[in-house]
Amino acid sequence: MTTTQSSGPNRTGRLARIVDSEAFNLCIAAVIVANAIVLGLERFPTLTAEYGETLTLANDVCYAIFVVELVVRFASYGRRPQDFFKSGWNVFDLIIIGGVWIPGVRENATLLRILRLARIARLLRFLPDARVLIATVVRSIPPLGSIVVLTFLILFIYGMVGWAIFGQALPETWGTITRAMLTLFVLLTLENFPTYLEEAMSVTPWATLYFVSYVLVAAFVIFNLLIGIIISSMESAREREALREAQGKSGPHADALAQVRAIRDALDALEADVQLLEREDTILGREVTKDQR
Repeated sequence: MTTTQSSGPNRTGRLARIVDSEAFNLCIAAVIVANAIVLGLERFPTLTAEYGETLTLANDVCYAIFVVELVVRFASYGRRPQDFFKSGWNVFDLIIIGGVWIPGVRENATLLRILRLARIARLLRFLPDARVLIATVVRSIPPLGSIVVLTFLILFIYGMVGWAIFGQALPETWGTITRAMLTLFVLLTLENFPTYLEEAMSVTPWATLYFVSYVLVAAFVIFNLLIGIIISSMESAREREALREAQGKSGPHADALAQVRAIRDALDALEADVQLLEREDTILGREVTKDQR
């Protein structure tokens, strides 16, 4: 379990070290797990009837710990409290923990249950692999728009062809363009493929070419593109997570140190070039002197 939670270059001081420490994060993760167990036990009527007050007290204690954690995490940003909101996880925690104080939410039992259940999702904050998966899903959303448009076009074109060929003979599955597209959408998962193919073969022998081409174009091509997008997004998310952890371990002045190193390297390279030019000038000067003699 990684413990680096730094969200900005200005987080320094004792509170920041406490919040980013492994012990602190392990304790909060343990409280989240305990809260999840309490919420699960409350779903049993027999346990609620016998230990209802104890479970309620345990839930209140967990919530109090979460409030203290949120306050400490906010205070760890020192003189730049606005940096607290630069982290999506901080904003998520603020909504989940502070949402119960919003007017209208506290009186709504359904919203309170949702917020209580959402506290369990905070455990993802302390799991680096889970953070990478979530970042992968988020980064995959923009490219998925093109996949959705491509899929719709393929479904519409093949749906029109299928409706024209099988519509009259098989009205339940191909009778309208919407039914034909729905049938093709189900076939994306190759579910009941032999059944649909056998029914279509009874109408025309060209059904084999129709279904095989659709499977090759839609099922294989689209899924491969989707897998490619997900893999690319996952690699990008892992690189970003590794960079964030490296910056957190290097301290708040990591960027400044990197710039100083780059300047030193540039000066060393410039000095080497100057020395090389001086040597060349010296050699040329000697050759000119020999020629004059």
